[in-house]
Amino acid sequence: MPRPSAHSTPGIDGHGNRPQQNRQRTRRLWLGALAALLLLLVCADVLVGPAPASVGALAQALWRAPQADPTLSVIVWHIRLPQALMAAVVGAALGLAGAEMQTVLNNPLASPFTLGISSAAALGAALPLVLGFSLPGVAEQYMLTGNAFVFALLCAWLLDLVARRARIGAPGLILFGIALVFTFNALLSLIQIAASAAALQDLVFWMMGSLARSDWPRLAVMSLVLALVLAHAWRQSWALTALRFGDDRATGFGVDPRRLRRAALLRISVLAALAVALTGVIGFVGLVAPHIARRLWGEDHRWYLPASALAGGVMLAAASLVSELISASVVLPVGLVTTLVGIPFFLAALLRRRVLQ
Repeated sequence: MPRPSAHSTPGIDGHGNRPQQNRQRTRRLWLGALAALLLLLVCADVLVGPAPASVGALAQALWRAPQADPTLSVIVWHIRLPQALMAAVVGAALGLAGAEMQTVLNNPLASPFTLGISSAAALGAALPLVLGFSLPGVAEQYMLTGNAFVFALLCAWLLDLVARRARIGAPGLILFGIALVFTFNALLSLIQIAASAAALQDLVFWMMGSLARSDWPRLAVMSLVLALVLAHAWRQSWALTALRFGDDRATGFGVDPRRLRRAALLRISVLAALAVALTGVIGFVGLVAPHIARRLWGEDHRWYLPASALAGGVMLAAASLVSELISASVVLPVGLVTTLVGIPFFLAALLRRRVLQ
């Protein structure tokens, strides 16, 4: 039978697939708008802060550093700009981790924070910080990040094991994750008792979440890891989309669900552990950002994954800006702001799914 020509086949002649082209164009526009909003928030975050200065002076320090006031240039280039960019990058990492976690666990209420992965990473980071405990063979400068990664990976593996073996369903998995959060937080409280004054101050930093220690080397590491993880996740976007139809249908499409989940959980653990190691525990970004992306871009992971990353960056950049605007003398930890915003959203999502019934 002869193959239909492009002039007679709907969907190839430019008319039958016009609705699909319009949807793709709309998605691109929304994605561009979200990226522009993120850039605007980063710029606003740089221009706002406790140090009093005019917008013109700050802009001159940003774009014409040699001609600007030396003190103001140091503030902009060594404090404000790294913090603003770190907020965008860490938010993107948490948004991407939350999107993948909701996909592989088939649970729209899953995120590294609500299911305990961030708390597990914080516990892992606290052990070398307070007790000097570390993994054997790990260099001293990598102890904190290495411990955080291993604990996050173990927590992710435990969640996957419970989801597959116990078959407790979405409501039970959420309750199990909340139990893990309380468990890890209780262990962190026990470590606080044994901590010295200096170590206790550092430990509070991990538990509250802050961008105060951001610098260019940390920003470079976080950006590189995010780029690599996002590229690897996007290569598996088709398989992740197929997984949304269930394991059986994904297997019929030639996807290995177990292998796909393991790769996704590894990426989630890397992102969550590094985010906690650099900025502390920042909650609810990984929960809210994927919901925003899913509502605007749908379940096609070619769009859903980058959109979740951008939405997470926008959310944390906005939280960083709000934390500076609330008080002129003291910048609030950004983790407090995201928690205050995220708790009502989490309760609304919980009630909408009738989990409490």
